[in-house]
Amino acid sequence: MAFRWRFGLTIARSVGIFADSKTQSGSLIAVIEKSLLMRTLRKTFSAKPADITHDWYVVDASGKTLGRLASAIAHRLRGKHKAIYTPHMDTGDYVIVINARKVRVTGNKVKDKIYYRHSGYPGGIKSESFEHLLARKPERVIELAVKRMLPRGPLGRAVYRKLRVFSGDAHDHMAQKPKPLDIGGSAIQTMY
Repeated sequence: MAFRWRFGLTIARSVGIFADSKTQSGSLIAVIEKSLLMRTLRKTFSAKPADITHDWYVVDASGKTLGRLASAIAHRLRGKHKAIYTPHMDTGDYVIVINARKVRVTGNKVKDKIYYRHSGYPGGIKSESFEHLLARKPERVIELAVKRMLPRGPLGRAVYRKLRVFSGDAHDHMAQKPKPLDIGGSAIQTMY
């Protein structure tokens, strides 16, 4: 008989009962075996580079709210929509955003929202309203919104590099055959 010591009990696996069958029932064996099985199944999955595939998606920003759009894009770039999502790996997809100049914001943010940057010199702070930045560089509005929703660090920078934003409806990534991604009014509907 093959005996096994586990949790201080002697188990006869070939027979399937306790060594002392007069005092114990065979159902306890099943409980112990299930416990051992569950311990082996409780291993956390971690994606390997060979497991990861990066798809290309194109998003039309016409009439979309900036924050909701940026949230859904950041979610897709990070790869959180995939079952193989691993926090320390870049599991996300490439996202192409077209019609960036047609993005909208709610309330008075067109005039009130201010973007700041600094040259690094004393007194070198620059400020620009949403309206002015959208007229000057419409791509930058979406880039900044998405970038600030991603992690700060090497992985966040790698994820951010997979974002491509174009002010018009033409883009130069047709060779990648991007799939259209419809991001509706609510970002939560498209995420899950």
